[in-house]
Amino acid sequence: MKVTYHGHSVVKIETLGKIILIDPFITGNANTDLDASTVKTDVILLTHGHGDHVGDTVEIAKRNNALVIASAELADLLGWEGVRTHAMSIGGAYTFDFGKVKLTQAFHSSSHVYKETKTIIYTGMPTGILFSAEGKTLFHAGDTGLFYDMKVIGERNAIDLAFLPIGDNHTMGPEDAAVATEWLQAKQVVPIHFDTFPFIKQDPHFFVSLLPTGVGVVLEAGEGIELQR
Repeated sequence: MKVTYHGHSVVKIETLGKIILIDPFITGNANTDLDASTVKTDVILLTHGHGDHVGDTVEIAKRNNALVIASAELADLLGWEGVRTHAMSIGGAYTFDFGKVKLTQAFHSSSHVYKETKTIIYTGMPTGILFSAEGKTLFHAGDTGLFYDMKVIGERNAIDLAFLPIGDNHTMGPEDAAVATEWLQAKQVVPIHFDTFPFIKQDPHFFVSLLPTGVGVVLEAGEGIELQR
């Protein structure tokens, strides 16, 4: 399994002959190396409905005939846009031909903003994502603050690689993300959701310095990690 970071909260997983994109915010993301008009994927996983996570989902999904997996309300909204979807809810898991997906809770919000009409549409509960394939488990926390049930997630899942937000302001900052790392017991942790906007500027190396040696990994856009069986 190859897992690649592409800036902000964008993660690509290549496993079992499939490409999976998480939160493909590409257009307007100065920190990504991807091009929304050419990126290829079979599946898109979404943590919540905010624009810097849904991003280019509709365009990418239609062009690739990709399956979009999201919370029920967000899946409905994207289905109305002509996207092929699979709805899930927190605590539920489903095994697809490319791996097992389970949604966890996240403490944040989730909505889609129509600026023209000044309308905000609720898009279901925000989530984290547990993804398992080839004997490996990945956790993408989405946008979240620190919450104590991360200990339960860590106790019930042998997490090989976790992606945790460190930007502060809208999510955990570095110090809280370090506590989350301890509770999740992940073998490796990559910081995400920082530097994209002025109010979430952070030093990812400071975050890594708060962790046990060898646990934290700072990835630049386009850099990845191979998870061996």
